[in-house]
Amino acid sequence: MREREWTTVGSDENERAAGLVRAQEKATALFAETERRGLVAPGRGEREVSDAIRDLANDMFGTTKHWHKRIIRSGPNTLLPYRDNPPDRVIGADDIAFADFGPIFEEYEADFGRTYVFGDDPDKHRLLADLPRIFHAGRAAFRADEHITGARLYAEVERLAGDAGWEIGIWHSGHLVGEFPHETNDGAKAESYITPDNTGPLRRTDRSGRHCHWILELHLVDRDKGFGGFYEQLLDLA
Repeated sequence: MREREWTTVGSDENERAAGLVRAQEKATALFAETERRGLVAPGRGEREVSDAIRDLANDMFGTTKHWHKRIIRSGPNTLLPYRDNPPDRVIGADDIAFADFGPIFEEYEADFGRTYVFGDDPDKHRLLADLPRIFHAGRAAFRADEHITGARLYAEVERLAGDAGWEIGIWHSGHLVGEFPHETNDGAKAESYITPDNTGPLRRTDRSGRHCHWILELHLVDRDKGFGGFYEQLLDLA
Protein backbone atom coordinates (compact mmCIF):
# COMPACT_ATOMS: atom_id res chain seq x y z
CA MET A 1 0.00 0.00 0.00
CA ARG A 2 1.41 3.43 -0.95
CA GLU A 3 2.19 6.03 1.73
CA ARG A 4 -0.83 8.19 0.84
CA GLU A 5 -3.13 5.16 1.17
CA TRP A 6 -1.68 4.33 4.60
CA THR A 7 -2.23 7.95 5.66
CA THR A 8 -5.86 7.82 4.53
CA VAL A 9 -6.51 4.57 6.38
CA GLY A 10 -4.90 5.94 9.55
CA SER A 11 -6.94 9.13 9.30
CA ASP A 12 -10.18 7.18 8.82
CA GLU A 13 -9.41 4.95 11.81
CA ASN A 14 -8.65 7.96 13.99
CA GLU A 15 -11.93 9.58 13.01
CA ARG A 16 -13.86 6.37 13.76
CA ALA A 17 -12.29 6.17 17.21
CA ALA A 18 -12.93 9.87 17.84
CA GLY A 19 -16.54 9.48 16.69
CA LEU A 20 -17.14 6.65 19.14
CA VAL A 21 -15.58 8.65 21.97
CA ARG A 22 -17.73 11.69 21.12
CA ALA A 23 -20.83 9.50 21.10
CA GLN A 24 -19.98 8.16 24.55
CA GLU A 25 -19.28 11.66 25.86
CA LYS A 26 -22.78 12.68 24.77
CA ALA A 27 -24.29 9.59 26.38
CA THR A 28 -22.39 10.39 29.59
CA ALA A 29 -23.76 13.94 29.53
CA LEU A 30 -27.27 12.60 28.89
CA PHE A 31 -27.16 10.33 31.91
CA ALA A 32 -25.59 13.00 34.13
CA GLU A 33 -28.55 15.21 33.27
CA THR A 34 -30.93 12.28 33.77
CA GLU A 35 -29.58 11.88 37.30
CA ARG A 36 -29.60 15.62 37.98
CA ARG A 37 -33.28 15.79 37.06
CA GLY A 38 -34.14 12.64 39.00
CA LEU A 39 -35.85 11.02 36.01
CA VAL A 40 -35.24 7.49 37.30
CA ALA A 41 -37.25 7.61 40.51
CA PRO A 42 -39.67 5.63 42.69
CA GLY A 43 -43.29 5.95 41.64
CA ARG A 44 -42.50 6.21 37.93
CA GLY A 45 -43.17 3.47 35.41
CA GLU A 46 -40.30 1.92 33.47
CA ARG A 47 -41.78 2.89 30.11
CA GLU A 48 -42.49 6.41 31.36
CA VAL A 49 -38.84 6.82 32.41
CA SER A 50 -37.57 5.42 29.11
CA ASP A 51 -39.67 7.93 27.19
CA ALA A 52 -38.52 10.78 29.44
CA ILE A 53 -34.85 9.97 28.79
CA ARG A 54 -35.55 9.72 25.06
CA ASP A 55 -37.20 13.15 25.12
CA LEU A 56 -34.30 14.58 27.11
CA ALA A 57 -31.84 13.24 24.52
CA ASN A 58 -33.86 14.91 21.78
CA ASP A 59 -33.84 18.21 23.71
CA MET A 60 -30.10 18.04 24.36
CA PHE A 61 -28.85 16.75 21.01
CA GLY A 62 -31.67 16.99 18.49
CA THR A 63 -33.71 14.06 17.28
CA THR A 64 -31.85 10.97 18.46
CA LYS A 65 -32.08 7.49 16.99
CA HIS A 66 -31.39 4.41 19.06
CA TRP A 67 -29.76 1.32 17.59
CA HIS A 68 -31.32 -1.05 20.13
CA LYS A 69 -34.45 -0.94 22.25
CA ARG A 70 -34.39 1.44 25.21
CA ILE A 71 -34.44 -0.44 28.50
CA ILE A 72 -35.41 0.67 31.98
CA ARG A 73 -35.77 -2.25 34.40
CA SER A 74 -36.44 -2.33 38.12
CA GLY A 75 -36.86 -4.83 40.94
CA PRO A 76 -37.15 -8.44 39.72
CA ASN A 77 -37.07 -7.22 36.11
CA THR A 78 -33.36 -6.45 36.62
CA LEU A 79 -32.69 -10.20 36.52
CA LEU A 80 -33.93 -10.51 32.95
CA PRO A 81 -31.72 -10.61 29.85
CA TYR A 82 -31.91 -8.04 27.09
CA ARG A 83 -34.13 -10.14 24.84
CA ASP A 84 -36.95 -10.41 27.40
CA ASN A 85 -39.80 -7.91 27.34
CA PRO A 86 -41.40 -7.89 30.80
CA PRO A 87 -44.62 -5.98 31.50
CA ASP A 88 -44.22 -2.35 32.50
CA ARG A 89 -43.45 -1.98 36.21
CA VAL A 90 -43.53 0.97 38.61
CA ILE A 91 -40.21 1.60 40.38
CA GLY A 92 -40.57 1.00 44.13
CA ALA A 93 -39.28 3.00 47.08
CA ASP A 94 -36.61 0.40 47.96
CA ASP A 95 -35.85 -0.76 44.44
CA ILE A 96 -32.81 -1.15 42.30
CA ALA A 97 -33.19 -0.05 38.68
CA PHE A 98 -30.99 0.22 35.62
CA ALA A 99 -30.97 1.97 32.27
CA ASP A 100 -29.54 0.54 29.04
CA PHE A 101 -29.60 2.96 26.10
CA GLY A 102 -27.97 2.87 22.66
CA PRO A 103 -28.26 6.36 21.17
CA ILE A 104 -26.70 7.16 17.80
CA PHE A 105 -24.76 10.41 17.51
CA GLU A 106 -23.36 11.44 14.11
CA GLU A 107 -24.04 7.85 12.95
CA TYR A 108 -21.78 6.42 15.66
CA GLU A 109 -23.26 4.10 18.25
CA ALA A 110 -23.05 4.72 21.95
CA ASP A 111 -23.95 1.94 24.35
CA PHE A 112 -24.28 3.10 27.90
CA GLY A 113 -25.74 1.58 31.04
CA ARG A 114 -26.03 2.69 34.64
CA THR A 115 -27.69 1.45 37.84
CA TYR A 116 -29.69 3.32 40.47
CA VAL A 117 -30.50 2.26 44.04
CA PHE A 118 -33.30 3.64 46.18
CA GLY A 119 -33.60 2.92 49.87
CA ASP A 120 -30.98 1.51 52.23
CA ASP A 121 -30.58 -2.15 51.23
CA PRO A 122 -26.84 -2.81 51.82
CA ASP A 123 -26.61 -5.58 49.21
CA LYS A 124 -28.03 -3.35 46.49
CA HIS A 125 -25.65 -0.57 47.45
CA ARG A 126 -22.77 -3.06 47.41
CA LEU A 127 -23.71 -4.04 43.85
CA LEU A 128 -23.93 -0.37 42.89
CA ALA A 129 -20.35 0.10 44.10
CA ASP A 130 -19.05 -3.17 42.62
CA LEU A 131 -20.26 -2.53 39.07
CA PRO A 132 -17.81 0.28 38.17
CA ARG A 133 -15.03 -1.38 40.17
CA ILE A 134 -15.39 -4.64 38.24
CA PHE A 135 -15.70 -2.72 34.97
CA HIS A 136 -12.37 -0.97 35.55
CA ALA A 137 -10.72 -4.21 36.68
CA GLY A 138 -11.93 -5.86 33.47
CA ARG A 139 -10.60 -2.96 31.43
CA ALA A 140 -7.26 -3.26 33.23
CA ALA A 141 -7.10 -6.96 32.29
CA PHE A 142 -7.77 -6.04 28.66
CA ARG A 143 -5.02 -3.42 28.67
CA ALA A 144 -2.52 -5.74 30.35
CA ASP A 145 -2.82 -8.52 27.74
CA GLU A 146 -2.09 -7.50 24.17
CA HIS A 147 -3.40 -10.82 22.85
CA ILE A 148 -6.44 -11.23 25.10
CA THR A 149 -9.32 -13.16 23.57
CA GLY A 150 -13.02 -12.75 24.15
CA ALA A 151 -13.02 -16.01 26.09
CA ARG A 152 -10.19 -14.91 28.40
CA LEU A 153 -11.76 -11.54 29.14
CA TYR A 154 -15.14 -13.17 29.82
CA ALA A 155 -13.45 -15.59 32.23
CA GLU A 156 -11.75 -12.72 34.04
CA VAL A 157 -15.02 -10.79 34.38
CA GLU A 158 -16.72 -13.95 35.62
CA ARG A 159 -13.95 -14.42 38.20
CA LEU A 160 -14.17 -10.81 39.37
CA ALA A 161 -17.94 -11.04 39.68
CA GLY A 162 -17.79 -14.35 41.53
CA ASP A 163 -15.18 -13.07 43.99
CA ALA A 164 -17.60 -10.25 44.82
CA GLY A 165 -20.55 -12.62 45.25
CA TRP A 166 -22.33 -11.98 41.92
CA GLU A 167 -23.17 -14.01 38.81
CA ILE A 168 -23.04 -12.84 35.21
CA GLY A 169 -26.69 -12.52 34.23
CA ILE A 170 -26.37 -12.94 30.45
CA TRP A 171 -24.38 -15.06 28.00
CA HIS A 172 -21.77 -12.42 27.18
CA SER A 173 -19.90 -9.49 28.71
CA GLY A 174 -19.71 -7.15 25.75
CA HIS A 175 -19.75 -6.74 21.99
CA LEU A 176 -18.49 -4.86 18.96
CA VAL A 177 -19.56 -1.26 18.47
CA GLY A 178 -19.07 1.11 15.56
CA GLU A 179 -21.03 2.87 12.86
CA PHE A 180 -24.75 2.15 12.86
CA PRO A 181 -25.57 -0.68 12.57
CA HIS A 182 -22.58 -2.44 14.11
CA GLU A 183 -24.02 -5.89 13.35
CA THR A 184 -22.90 -5.54 9.73
CA ASN A 185 -19.25 -5.29 10.78
CA ASP A 186 -18.95 -8.99 11.49
CA GLY A 187 -21.60 -11.58 10.85
CA ALA A 188 -19.96 -14.30 12.99
CA LYS A 189 -21.80 -14.14 16.28
CA ALA A 190 -19.10 -15.52 18.58
CA GLU A 191 -16.47 -13.23 17.07
CA SER A 192 -18.69 -10.21 17.72
CA TYR A 193 -19.08 -10.77 21.47
CA ILE A 194 -17.02 -11.15 24.62
CA THR A 195 -18.13 -14.68 25.31
CA PRO A 196 -16.61 -18.07 26.19
CA ASP A 197 -17.02 -19.08 22.54
CA ASN A 198 -14.88 -16.22 21.21
CA THR A 199 -11.36 -17.66 21.12
CA GLY A 200 -10.08 -14.96 18.78
CA PRO A 201 -8.10 -11.87 19.82
CA LEU A 202 -10.14 -8.77 20.62
CA ARG A 203 -7.44 -6.57 19.08
CA ARG A 204 -8.04 -7.34 15.42
CA THR A 205 -9.59 -5.92 12.30
CA ASP A 206 -13.06 -6.75 11.07
CA ARG A 207 -13.94 -8.14 7.65
CA SER A 208 -13.73 -4.64 6.18
CA GLY A 209 -10.20 -4.17 7.50
CA ARG A 210 -11.18 -1.71 10.24
CA HIS A 211 -10.01 -1.89 13.84
CA CYS A 212 -12.52 -3.56 16.15
CA HIS A 213 -13.81 -1.47 19.05
CA TRP A 214 -15.59 -3.00 21.99
CA ILE A 215 -18.20 -2.32 24.67
CA LEU A 216 -17.65 -3.99 28.04
CA GLU A 217 -21.14 -4.87 29.32
CA LEU A 218 -21.76 -5.99 32.88
CA HIS A 219 -25.08 -7.49 33.91
CA LEU A 220 -24.47 -8.86 37.41
CA VAL A 221 -27.17 -10.57 39.45
CA ASP A 222 -28.01 -12.21 42.75
CA ARG A 223 -30.72 -14.68 41.80
CA ASP A 224 -31.42 -15.73 45.38
CA LYS A 225 -32.11 -12.16 46.46
CA GLY A 226 -33.95 -11.35 43.26
CA PHE A 227 -32.13 -8.40 41.74
CA GLY A 228 -29.37 -7.38 39.37
CA GLY A 229 -27.48 -4.35 38.14
CA PHE A 230 -26.00 -3.09 34.90
CA TYR A 231 -23.00 -1.05 33.77
CA GLU A 232 -21.55 -0.61 30.30
CA GLN A 233 -19.46 1.68 28.17
CA LEU A 234 -16.48 1.59 25.81
CA LEU A 235 -13.78 -0.93 26.70
CA ASP A 236 -10.86 0.02 24.49
CA LEU A 237 -11.42 3.76 23.99
CA ALA A 238 -11.89 6.73 26.37
